[in-house]
Amino acid sequence: MALATCPAGANAQQGSPGITLRRVFPAFDPNAPACTPPPDLRRELTFVQENEREFLQGVDHGLSQAAKDRGLEYSKVVVENDVAKAAEQLRLLRASKVGAVIGTSSDAPAISHALQEVIWSGAFVGTVMPPPATLLVNAPQYATGKVLTDAAIVYINAKLGGKARVVLLTQDTMQYLSPRFQAMRDGLDKLPGVTIVADIAPRPVSKEGGFATMNTVLLANPNIDVVLGADAVVLGALKALRAVGKDRPDQFLGGIDGEPEAVSEIKKGSSPYKASISLASSVFGYAMGQFAADWLEGKSIPQAMDILPIALTRENITKYEADLVNPAAVYADPDRRNSYLKMYGNICYDTRDGYVNFPWSSEQK
Repeated sequence: MALATCPAGANAQQGSPGITLRRVFPAFDPNAPACTPPPDLRRELTFVQENEREFLQGVDHGLSQAAKDRGLEYSKVVVENDVAKAAEQLRLLRASKVGAVIGTSSDAPAISHALQEVIWSGAFVGTVMPPPATLLVNAPQYATGKVLTDAAIVYINAKLGGKARVVLLTQDTMQYLSPRFQAMRDGLDKLPGVTIVADIAPRPVSKEGGFATMNTVLLANPNIDVVLGADAVVLGALKALRAVGKDRPDQFLGGIDGEPEAVSEIKKGSSPYKASISLASSVFGYAMGQFAADWLEGKSIPQAMDILPIALTRENITKYEADLVNPAAVYADPDRRNSYLKMYGNICYDTRDGYVNFPWSSEQK
């Protein structure tokens, strides 16, 4: 495997490309030497938020709590899937010398250069999956999809006699997420009684997008047994099923992200919504906020962080909900934190040329 080399130092101001070839990072060393705090940047953390889906609201909750705990000013800008607005906000933040930015967008390549410019200014940049970033957060995507698919397969065999008509609501248009949906296809293809009647990517990835897409699917396939995808779109699919009276207690609807509404459905017991794979957005949001503050104080932080997938059940949901409300307590307890997060690599202001600028995943060796 080819490794990129990146000199450290002042070249970041001239536009260092970062690490552009795939690299396997070692485990994060929390005791790595500190370096220089970024000069002339404000102690402010801003979240450029793609939209108001609950997963991102969780990130906002964690970030705001960490900022409060570390004495950072905190703000967020919700761009409502407007890529041009997101890029413009990033340029404004760079010009105003904001010290830390978290950026999400429905079109990651379109804002990548604006994120690079923030990195070149010396600021902390965190992203959720796509590069570039000084701290890139991802989930082991294939493993995440497999955890959900395995739960669906157990249910299909136990409750549906091994037969099911399945809808996959994918995000294959975002290459960083496509492994989770490949895991779904790989698992379901092993069941001869399963037919995938729709394999489609809703746009946008929201409850409204899932509702509209599922309405279209139901025109040709009114009897559906299983729906899998991100929580936001699967919740939209559930709304569509209920609107036409096609929801049943024996259906298996399952999502990824552990969104509060999905959790509420699972807790009912009688809902078609049977599973959600937690990516604990407020917990990793809190960690990102802590590392943003560390960066501004000249400390060494991880280059990449895994969000570990956890299958939520009626038995463990109460503890999970408590962790989402109080992510500071999770972060302060190493055992609890390590059940949600795993960290890799080291970077600080002095070595900022080594920012991640390739689609990092712990699953790729």
